[in-house]
Amino acid sequence: MDETGSKMGEASGKGPLSGLRILDIATIIAGPFAGTLLADFGADVVKLELPETGDGMRGFPPFKEGKSLWWKAANRGKKFGTLDLRKKEGAELLLKMLPKFDVLIENFRPGTLEKWGLDQATLWKANPKLVILRVTAFGQYGPYVDQPGFARIFEAMGGLTHITGEPEGLPMHTGYPLSDAIGGLFGAMSILAALFQVARHPKQVGEEIDLSLTEATFRLLDFLAVEYDQLGTVRERSGNRNQYSAPSDVYMTSDKCYVSLAGSTNSTFLANACAIGRPELVEDPRFSSNGLRVQNAVELDRLFGGFIASHTLEEVLEAFSKAKGTIAPIYSVDQIFKDPQYTAREAIVSVPDDDFGSVRLQAVTPKFTRYPGNIRWTAKNLGANNVALYENLLGMSVDEINAYRERGII
Repeated sequence: MDETGSKMGEASGKGPLSGLRILDIATIIAGPFAGTLLADFGADVVKLELPETGDGMRGFPPFKEGKSLWWKAANRGKKFGTLDLRKKEGAELLLKMLPKFDVLIENFRPGTLEKWGLDQATLWKANPKLVILRVTAFGQYGPYVDQPGFARIFEAMGGLTHITGEPEGLPMHTGYPLSDAIGGLFGAMSILAALFQVARHPKQVGEEIDLSLTEATFRLLDFLAVEYDQLGTVRERSGNRNQYSAPSDVYMTSDKCYVSLAGSTNSTFLANACAIGRPELVEDPRFSSNGLRVQNAVELDRLFGGFIASHTLEEVLEAFSKAKGTIAPIYSVDQIFKDPQYTAREAIVSVPDDDFGSVRLQAVTPKFTRYPGNIRWTAKNLGANNVALYENLLGMSVDEINAYRERGII
């Protein structure tokens, strides 16, 4: 590991990516989330923001004492500096930093970095092996290249919103910007794929990754394209009823709790049928295969929904557990915190926080046996690591750092 990790005065990364160096100049969710995922597994991630204003996500609710709690989670494990790339001196400082890093993450509109003198050729001149992740709404080219993007746009134009909601109702968005998270996952995966190629070939130059968040959302909907291509079918909304297995729906128990039922194989259907005391259903020719069960989903919903509606949540879960059926209570977050499975897996962990001492966040996922990841800290205040970063990355003195700060560059 170079001096950016070991001389920062804070714990260096643990995990399989320890020593990987990432410079994150992206904003809001998708691009930074890719960096956060890699930080969880030990990468040294430095996040640079605009002086004074910072990343717009610092203004996202929920808040406690004026601090964004979402920010603390979304950018955990990083080191924080400020730099105004719009100014020539700021761009020059970035180029001096790049030889210290393996990866650059950015999500400006296409052409923005070029306008600041940070085009692809210039970035690679500074570091020929640099992997550059470019995160945008629609990619680096095409008729929509200049359009702005947010998760709802990616979900709407990526096909996800159209198939979500009740059959006769409006298309629905989820209660979380899912496409941003999808983009972060694709971003992290693509960075590692590019780094693997660079590592295998010593003479290999870096890679530029063009990640369209709309395309990433569409890619997630695996069968949508081939279904339309081969059958001409435009998949529509079906509410909570699963369109490719049955019985699979959301049902309410007698004590007004909700459960979700799943299962597509004959063996799981047998278990679920036994759970409601109807093992003979497997002999019914209407239900002899998953395809036939989907065709007769309304009748199966009546049978399973009737049983569930006449029993309490505890009784339903006990019956399905005894039969090894496939049902789950629909949890709110407070129920997740109390669930023994989450507790046993330590899926929620306390993380050091500069403002509140510690906060509880989702643990690193997935778990590694030999080289587990680690959450070092929550996201910090604007420019929290400025002095250490510029001293260690560029060998600048405190006086030099202050001079740049006074000119609004740092």
